[in-house]
Amino acid sequence: MIKTIRIGTRDSELALWQAHTVEKKLNDLGYATEIVAVKSTGDLILDVPLYELGITGIFTKTLDIAMIRGEVDIAVHSMKDVPTALPKGIVQAAVLERADSRDILVHKGNTNFFTDAATIATGSLRRQAQWLNRYPNHNVVDLRGNVNTRLKKLEDNDWEGAVFAAAGLERINLTPTNHIMLDWMIPAPAQGAMVVVAMENDPFCREALAQLNHKPTELATFIERQFLKKLEGGCTAPIGALATYIDDEIRFEGVLLSIDGSEKLHIEKVVALNDDIANFGNACAEEILQNGGTELMEQIKSQLKK
Repeated sequence: MIKTIRIGTRDSELALWQAHTVEKKLNDLGYATEIVAVKSTGDLILDVPLYELGITGIFTKTLDIAMIRGEVDIAVHSMKDVPTALPKGIVQAAVLERADSRDILVHKGNTNFFTDAATIATGSLRRQAQWLNRYPNHNVVDLRGNVNTRLKKLEDNDWEGAVFAAAGLERINLTPTNHIMLDWMIPAPAQGAMVVVAMENDPFCREALAQLNHKPTELATFIERQFLKKLEGGCTAPIGALATYIDDEIRFEGVLLSIDGSEKLHIEKVVALNDDIANFGNACAEEILQNGGTELMEQIKSQLKK
């Protein structure tokens, strides 16, 4: 009997697109699959900022439980939503080739607000902090929900714009004409990448998924998530990280900011691919911590507890 791989996913349009992308790749390899969609806590509670919920992996926890219970075999996630420490028994089985890692600003056709007071919407502390660091005279408001919901909220409110991940809009063909690529904004660690997780004791699914793994993306996201983990950021602190390949080198850029954007610790490093890069993300984070990051992280944690 051929095993049917049950693919767990959130039920938003973007999450389902990601799950079907993985399904097609597995089908092309000859595997039988079934999509199982569930609604996560993060999708259900839309009136409270993410950092106030105090749950690590709020978008992944429901699928983790479904996997452990044996209700699904694998789960597909936006990698930036996945905690740096996976639950016991669950392992990273494949990282797909990364899409655009950048953030974009969706606006309403008038960009004069860059020099004036303006209200910008985002549910991300990282985006909020980087925006306020660059535009301290602006106001940032919370924006929650899936991509479609957030676009509708932008349309229905008198905000000047809202920040989105470029990849999320591109994947479901929702990138509006009125947008600006925010090349200056450092993305969330692993933004633009999709990860598939499986049970550690499931060699069938792990072997199937290993064929989908994109090694360059796996390495880049490993460095970024190592940086995040060392800073103890979880999904709440304003932390950005991006590792990119340039010839035979990896260029890394990382940032840690205060919640209000008034303080910013930034690092840029280059390492050769043939060097030992297993600890590269940790080393970059350690430099940030030694240059004021330890105190800044304590300040952030104290503020989030209030």
